[in-house]
Amino acid sequence: MLFAAAIAVSTLLAATACTASTDPAPSSEEPSVSEATRDLLDAATAGDAAAAQAALDAGADIDARGDAGMTALVTATKANSVDAARLLIEAGADVNAKDDIQDSAYLYAGARGHDEILQLTLDHGADLASTNRFGGTALIPASERGLLSTVRILLDAGVDPNHVNNLNWTALHEAIVLGDGSRAYVDVVRALIDGGADVTIPDGDGVLPRDLAASRGYDAIVAEIDR
Repeated sequence: MLFAAAIAVSTLLAATACTASTDPAPSSEEPSVSEATRDLLDAATAGDAAAAQAALDAGADIDARGDAGMTALVTATKANSVDAARLLIEAGADVNAKDDIQDSAYLYAGARGHDEILQLTLDHGADLASTNRFGGTALIPASERGLLSTVRILLDAGVDPNHVNNLNWTALHEAIVLGDGSRAYVDVVRALIDGGADVTIPDGDGVLPRDLAASRGYDAIVAEIDR
């Protein structure tokens, strides 16, 4: 019986060894395209256009997602790396691709006044009706921050000045409620009104823009609305 048991164990070990020898060895390296894609995302983080071009030449996925769901273009845009963003956009990166918090290159550039990148996105298919996590167009945060040049770019591009976000505010409401009534905001209010902003749209509480401005002592804005 001992001899038979030894034979059985020997047979089992041999079969196991045979099976193991036929399994493919695990690869210690990722495919080169994955390496190239990682290099592209790193280049975007560093704002290195030359390295980004090299990664694209090596086969990187231009719209791959990295940290927080950001594409290389969104990463470059958030760093205001104009050269890297231009390279990516002209190479075909999706200017409307959003990250995990619903920022796209177009929306973020508009919200932060990165005008060079914003214009590039507009020239390459930016969706003017695209909205951020607050349900607002790029024009609304640009107005909130008093970014006059950006507001003008967006209005000239055709962004709706009367879009209402999830807070029941238009760009005009935000310029008044979240602004400080300074000259910059007076100029933004003027640009919005000249661009078609409807001063008769109330906020979620039924308050008109003029009353919002008057209650805050923003007399120059009241004068613009009365104009």
